[in-house]
Amino acid sequence: MEFKISGELLADEKLIREEVFMSEQGFKNEFDETDGKAFHLVMYDNNIPVGCCRFFSGDNEGEYILGRLAVRKQYRGKAMGQRIMEKAMDYMRSTGVKRLSLSSQVQAKGFYETLGFVAEGEEYLDEHCPHIHMVKELVK
Repeated sequence: MEFKISGELLADEKLIREEVFMSEQGFKNEFDETDGKAFHLVMYDNNIPVGCCRFFSGDNEGEYILGRLAVRKQYRGKAMGQRIMEKAMDYMRSTGVKRLSLSSQVQAKGFYETLGFVAEGEEYLDEHCPHIHMVKELVK
């Protein structure tokens, strides 16, 4: 597996997010101004884009927000999401990020819990899909 991290929205990431979030899940507002200020990570298997995420600086010093984690359907169930998250968290740790937060779809909450994230607050709707705020301290 290879990874690419960029300060710009990558064409392969756009393809994955359109496929997963828009075509499969029916989200409409997939791309936003945050894409212009985020780091973008794409994972490849033999030059084929497998999955992606984005992460960006939060309001508090040392805090980042991760979002748009997506794995293409044919690669699910093979720990690809975990590998993407580990690579992103390793990168953030290396740059001094101390705390990571995210907005998880409720159906994915268990996945993030296996990575050490803890839910905070109440569930809320984002484009009619239940979400929950989750956090993880990155300092070991």
